[in-house]
Amino acid sequence: MIQSAGTLLNLELRARDGVLGKIKDFYFDDERWTLRYLVVETGTWLNSRKVLISTAVLDAADWEKGLMPVNLTQEQVRQSPSVDTERAVTREEEEDLQAHYGWPAYWTGAGGYLGGPFASPVGAIETPVYPAVPATAQAALAAAPSVRTAPNGDPRLRRASAVRGYRLEATDGAIGNIDDFLFEDLTWAVRYLVIDTSVWLPGQKVVVSPDWISSVSWSQSRVFIDLTREAVKAAPGFDPSAPWDEDYARQLHRHHSRAVPAGKE
Repeated sequence: MIQSAGTLLNLELRARDGVLGKIKDFYFDDERWTLRYLVVETGTWLNSRKVLISTAVLDAADWEKGLMPVNLTQEQVRQSPSVDTERAVTREEEEDLQAHYGWPAYWTGAGGYLGGPFASPVGAIETPVYPAVPATAQAALAAAPSVRTAPNGDPRLRRASAVRGYRLEATDGAIGNIDDFLFEDLTWAVRYLVIDTSVWLPGQKVVVSPDWISSVSWSQSRVFIDLTREAVKAAPGFDPSAPWDEDYARQLHRHHSRAVPAGKE
């Protein structure tokens, strides 16, 4: 089922032996656009410390009650390595967490955990390669580095709260800002980005798939898609207050002449 990432915020995590805390943010990897960790603020039992919990150990959420079971104990979390969730998470820190908890290393495909719980293992990608930027966006990206660098192999993790507000650029101009993320609640894959177009189209929100992204300038907080403003404007309208409808998704993909996600035809 498709869920809004906004519904994750303040959801209560329950360990096997008690409450862990509430979700305050999450990290996704910018290669496969999949949620990898929840940022959880613990209660007074752990001095309101913020910890990272892998999506690999989460059970099915009870969305009505606002609860999500997690296959961990409070003691495991208490003894876990500290991570500063206000900055970029390094691969070394991920490896420390993986060693402590024993959960799968998604970046290698260990345990079949690359794009979801049943994904087939593939080789690790060490050097990011981006597709060509649309010609109209070249000037905006002229000052941006072509390849990102980061310590310990570039973990490719992005904090959702930092990416919200990024400007979305069509091939012929800006169309809005990233407002939310829609993800599959079984695989944790981000299926769509919700775009607030209020400056351009008052009162209207649209969705675009990460598959339609041609490039991202992380240094300039811009996401470029291979669609025109008019194509986005003419797309089926999106109502964030309504339950997700796969018929809507099929109409959206047909409108943009893009392949429908596997299993959703």
